Amino acid sequence: MSRITIDQVKHVAHLARLAITDEEAEKFTKQLDGIISFAEELNEINTDNVEPTTHVLYMENVMREDVPQKGLSLEEVLKNAPDHQDGQVRVPSILE
Repeated sequence: MSRITIDQVKHVAHLARLAITDEEAEKFTKQLDGIISFAEELNEINTDNVEPTTHVLYMENVMREDVPQKGLSLEEVLKNAPDHQDGQVRVPSILE
């Protein structure tokens, strides 16, 4: 017995703004029924002793510790600026 009907497939296709033929609807009905069957098989697996996870592999934070460090001096920053005045970088005006 099919768990999904051709009418349901056509309805979902309509909601997704997809134009499908009757042959495609029949093909997709069979494919989706197979997917639903597989999902039902997964529901039968005993997962009582399996911890919930957000990722299939163990992941750990590999980022460095956030330690404050001294930044560039004002002279070093302004040395790289194409135009500066009074200790600030000058940029083209965007407001009229």
